[in-house]
Amino acid sequence: MAKAKRKFVCQQCGSVSGRWQGQCDDCGEWNSIVEEAAETVFSARHDLQTGGRALTLVGLDSNVELPARTGTGIAEFDRALGGGIVPGSATLIGGDPGIGKSTLLLQAAARIASRGLSVAYISGEEAADQVRLRAQRLGLGNAPVQLASATSVRDILTTLGEGEPPALLVIDSIQTMHSDLIEGAPGTVSQVRASSQELIRFAKQRGTALILVGHVTKDGSIAGPRVLEHMVDTVLSFEGERSHQYRILRAIKNRFGGTDEIGVFAMVAEGLEEVANPSALFLTHRDENVTGATVFPALEGTRPVLVEIQALVVRLSSGATPRRAVVGWDSGRLAMILAVLEARCGLSFSTCEVYLNVAGGYRLSDPAADLAVAAALMSALSERPVPADVVLFGEIALSGEIRPVAHSPLRLREAAKLGFNRAYVPAAAADGVKGISVSGYRALSQLVDQMLGRG
Repeated sequence: MAKAKRKFVCQQCGSVSGRWQGQCDDCGEWNSIVEEAAETVFSARHDLQTGGRALTLVGLDSNVELPARTGTGIAEFDRALGGGIVPGSATLIGGDPGIGKSTLLLQAAARIASRGLSVAYISGEEAADQVRLRAQRLGLGNAPVQLASATSVRDILTTLGEGEPPALLVIDSIQTMHSDLIEGAPGTVSQVRASSQELIRFAKQRGTALILVGHVTKDGSIAGPRVLEHMVDTVLSFEGERSHQYRILRAIKNRFGGTDEIGVFAMVAEGLEEVANPSALFLTHRDENVTGATVFPALEGTRPVLVEIQALVVRLSSGATPRRAVVGWDSGRLAMILAVLEARCGLSFSTCEVYLNVAGGYRLSDPAADLAVAAALMSALSERPVPADVVLFGEIALSGEIRPVAHSPLRLREAAKLGFNRAYVPAAAADGVKGISVSGYRALSQLVDQMLGRG
């Protein structure tokens, strides 16, 4: 048997090299490379075409009863999951510290257990009494959830394998788990990968729905090897600012549903509350005299969410370089909108500082927000308010053309339901819906002329 080779693994990206170095060549991180024990290398070559166990192949059209989803009792959580938890599935949920991951999963576990299903909650970060204390604060002290504090994967699987497997197993968190099959401290790439493989194998074989809590790095990605996200069936991201009340649960990967749905929650003293009308979180009360504020009907999956876009333009008297500050939107797209307003519409922002903010801490990636942003900038520059009963959406091309966007009727119906009377939209989407008056524009210059009273 050949001698085991030394290997050095980056704890950020999982890259493997044969020697230690200060900076990882793949991800560029410093001081992230750690030596780990390598697998034993066999000099003999084995034939993998014989000696294995024959598999039973099943056709796609086989008449087999498919597993039914299990609802968590939290509608917003089920929405992000695609309708509920699938038995035997593995779900990874990540988010910033203190964002509410453990609170959400404890609430979901309590509701599932209250319906008579067995639920096991394993915490590697808190003692069982600490979890019970938190459950009492949330009003869940009487829920029949089985608690344990452990970090050894062998101990966890031995305990769960003795009797009937639980319907739901929550591991909080995967970075604290340790497998004695390999060397390394908990949280290293090899330990996270090995622990996840054993837990997922148990879930697939016994039909237990597995939920793993994952830590995140400073840039918001889930810590550990990237292969962890490939191993699980669903990856959820719990987003939001701790200084803000709202939380958004977003699906990044989902083998059993779409990745375009979100769940919206509000953090209160009793835990996380579902928000049936997310638009109420992101709209502020304003009157006709507010300049630089517009309302945009964003779309998250099949759910429209009305958000307020705020702009502030400050004219500079000196020759200082004007500043551009953006919160909640792409700064590169703001630069493009400003260039189109100058080149195609005759507005000058070269001597002005521009500040753009999406109210409520919401983050926009929808290109349909271009028209609402442009109108907010025009309003702030000219100090002419946009009417409070108007919503705007449309994508702006470099030529100044206003291009149509997807799901216009859905956006308009949500705006009409919330009391908005008018909408400024692309000309191709000018077919309105009942309850709201629609004005269509082919070019951004037409809207600028109307707002500024030019011709």
